[in-house]
Amino acid sequence: MSSPLNFHLEQYDGPLDLLLDLIRKQQIKISDIPIARITQQYLDYMQQAAEMNVELSAEFIYMAATLIHIKSKMLLPTDPELEKLLPEEDPRKELVDKLLERERFKSAAEMLHQKRVVEEAVWSNPQISLFADEETPGVAVTLFDLVKTLQGVLERAKTRPIYEVGTEEVSVPDMIRYLKKVFESEHKPVSARELFELQRSRRAMICLFLAVLELVKLQALGLVQSDAFGEIGLKRLKGFEAAFTSAETISALEEGYS
Repeated sequence: MSSPLNFHLEQYDGPLDLLLDLIRKQQIKISDIPIARITQQYLDYMQQAAEMNVELSAEFIYMAATLIHIKSKMLLPTDPELEKLLPEEDPRKELVDKLLERERFKSAAEMLHQKRVVEEAVWSNPQISLFADEETPGVAVTLFDLVKTLQGVLERAKTRPIYEVGTEEVSVPDMIRYLKKVFESEHKPVSARELFELQRSRRAMICLFLAVLELVKLQALGLVQSDAFGEIGLKRLKGFEAAFTSAETISALEEGYS
């Protein structure tokens, strides 16, 4: 059966971006991917790319093989008695986890991009000083520095002897609780770089980054910089207590990342 989508052969940064686009266009829940349909549409895209002599990286080929493997595993009949003794994990789980992580990171990047567009428009207006508050939060000019800090730590982490911890299960809510513990007794700025470097995996660093964004949005934490081009620090704000006192706020965050 042919795919109902028209790709127009859009360019994607990688196979996960292509899969996310397919999922978004059809308003499919990432946690319940119809693997047969998505696999067919993914292969259709690759076929169109081949016909138009568009070169795809090896990552796209590997993802195609992964999708076919998942599809074949889901087609295999299961033994009900064996399933009771040794329940099998959903073959899609690893792919779903990667897609959710990628989507959250892309959402954060899009948010930062939109913020930059607004800031450029604001700061280019010579009359802005007439309307600005006396106390202008530093977040607007340091969020992008925080991204650069994370990128720098990720680059340096590639040289570590042991980097990824395969059995580690860490989430954004875990990192929100981690930051709560750090700043419950700490009122001075804490180095963002040092917090990132304390994490044992790339996943943990990205989850920490997203947790920081959530707490900045809640005005629980602020981003500070002692001087131009200096190190980025995280500082507890007046809204810290209120953010963590409200059970509804934390529950909403946890539900959003579940």
